[in-house]
Amino acid sequence: MNKILIIDDEKDIRFLLSSILNDEGYKTIEAASVSDSETIINKDNFDLAIVDISLGDKKKDGIFLLNIIKKKNKDIPVIMISGHATIKVAVDSMKLGAYEFLEKPFNKDRLLNFVRRALEAYDLKKENKNLNKLFYDTYEIIGDSKPIKEIKNLIQKIATTDSRVLITGDSGTGKELVARTIHQNSKRKDYSFVVCNGALLNPESFDEELFGIVKSDGSIVKGFFEKADKGTLLIDNISDIPLETQAKILRLLTEQKFRRIGDVEEIFTDARVLTSSSKNIREEINLGNFREDFYQRIAVVNISLPNLKERYSDIPLLLNYFSEKISKNIGKKPISFESNLSKLYQVDWKGNIRELRNLVERIIILSDGSNDNINKLIEENIVIETEKESGNLINLDSTLKLAREQFERKYLNHQLKKNALNISKTAESIGMERSALHRKLTALGIVYK
Repeated sequence: MNKILIIDDEKDIRFLLSSILNDEGYKTIEAASVSDSETIINKDNFDLAIVDISLGDKKKDGIFLLNIIKKKNKDIPVIMISGHATIKVAVDSMKLGAYEFLEKPFNKDRLLNFVRRALEAYDLKKENKNLNKLFYDTYEIIGDSKPIKEIKNLIQKIATTDSRVLITGDSGTGKELVARTIHQNSKRKDYSFVVCNGALLNPESFDEELFGIVKSDGSIVKGFFEKADKGTLLIDNISDIPLETQAKILRLLTEQKFRRIGDVEEIFTDARVLTSSSKNIREEINLGNFREDFYQRIAVVNISLPNLKERYSDIPLLLNYFSEKISKNIGKKPISFESNLSKLYQVDWKGNIRELRNLVERIIILSDGSNDNINKLIEENIVIETEKESGNLINLDSTLKLAREQFERKYLNHQLKKNALNISKTAESIGMERSALHRKLTALGIVYK
């Protein structure tokens, strides 16, 4: 049951507000003076405050109490009420963080509409904070390979700015994790992180879901941009949004304002917009599926995530990390995959990190802990990349020199993966000098850093 604090120096107003709210199932607490209000604010917990601006104290009024409430918890919604406030006072209270302003005498339905919306917004913020805490207690960007180091460094540089970022990469490479990490390290981290999946939006109601709608009964449904105000909005699968809606988002990003469907009022938004896609946006532009001007607006910074097969050296770190986290969550002992690495380096990992994580979870759940059982489960749940699948079949009709190069390239790629791209270990395992291996890899055009 939501608890609502009512602050008004008029007994009849407090009684009226309490009666209306109690009838709707809310619990209320009342305060008649600034001093009583300060005591309650500092000692009690509540989900919403309704505060009269004029409280009979010229030095300390409702605006004074609004600031105290926001210092205690800036997310608690505050509805300001007054019978004789000026427009300037109303605007100032909104600037200071008031959720809505209501004039006396107030309409019951209008009051309850404000209360419902305010509590929904507060619940959403609490839910987002809990989800973010759970997420960050569980997942991090793991890896020590060169591309991952570069991405971590880039995130550190852009997180504190408001620059728009386009995150690209195949499915399972961690695009949402990168977006969440940017948000968590930004000045917006205490506000909502909202995810809108362009591929899951209803084609018949794109605008409604993005910008919100005012229904025929006057009730308001907020869209993604409004929900993310002051926080961060990630539009995943941005390439799946139709051209017409792209144009509307472009206009919003340019003007920083929009209108809900069925509304005449313009709403200003302060959401940082991040986008992601598994498709090549440049190719989509060439095909006529994506606007060039929209691309320029959303891709101030572009982060391209590598496939797992481009960062094989991170596999041991990821295995250990997922093993520790997952086993802790389900109450089992962590599993060591050290003796199984050679098999795991031969997997193509088309599902990337998500596929690796799912494999670790499956094995931890099903394993009895013995190495033989772990080996069996790995073999049952992975597909080893064969010569045919890898596209590296040796052409027996080629010259001896070309056939030898094809074999050496395939052999050395396999050995590098097996040794987590460690040149010294690879050289030792194949009986070759480190410097000679360097020269051979360079001559064959094999990238190993």
